[in-house]
Amino acid sequence: MGLKGILFDKDGTLIDFDATWGPAAFEVMRTLARGDAAAFSRLVEISDYVLETRTFRRTSPLVAGNSGAFGRDWATALGRTDHDAVAGEIDALFLEHGRKNLKPIGEPLAVIRELLRDGYRLGVATNDAEASALEQAESLGLIPHLDFICGYDSGHGGKPEPGMVLAFARTLGVPPSDIALVGDSTHDLHAARAAGAVAIAVLTGPALRDELEPHADHVVASIAELPAFLRALAA
Repeated sequence: MGLKGILFDKDGTLIDFDATWGPAAFEVMRTLARGDAAAFSRLVEISDYVLETRTFRRTSPLVAGNSGAFGRDWATALGRTDHDAVAGEIDALFLEHGRKNLKPIGEPLAVIRELLRDGYRLGVATNDAEASALEQAESLGLIPHLDFICGYDSGHGGKPEPGMVLAFARTLGVPPSDIALVGDSTHDLHAARAAGAVAIAVLTGPALRDELEPHADHVVASIAELPAFLRALAA
């Protein structure tokens, strides 16, 4: 298998989803509710959010979705019709509070450096906003090592559509079959398959192995296993 590029999902793959976004979501919902307890409760309910632990259920629309999608439901819960404005507020607030709670999974920078030494070109594709993706990648020291980074609002669409993967392939000048997308959700795996890329699942997000395995070409426990796995795959 002649892979040339590795495209990473962010949340649940490089970044601990619940540790980063669970506390952030509490603050975002509280801010948007503006002291209205009923509105706050509606946001919690439709987000499948667990107040006691400040984490998400696996069924939460925030696990793999983007604010352009779940933001419409949030706007309705808040009694607002300015959906685009609400989505913008959501992105700005998550950027602020995600910064405060950012927690990587393992050592992403060490993994990235090892993959670079093995000759791969690298990117990040997330259903988070591009500004948030850039800031978090910068905080983790990843930016200098990436050829590509995009969010749902970068102009390539969102996962599970193939646009992000196809854009990465164009950036590298290789066919999508030379790309592997590494992610923790079925959205990631479906995006890879739709683009004709290799789908590699990691088990560090909310989804269970049984949910991911039918849609993946390969499954690894975490990105820490990826360099050795890819060497074995190429042997």
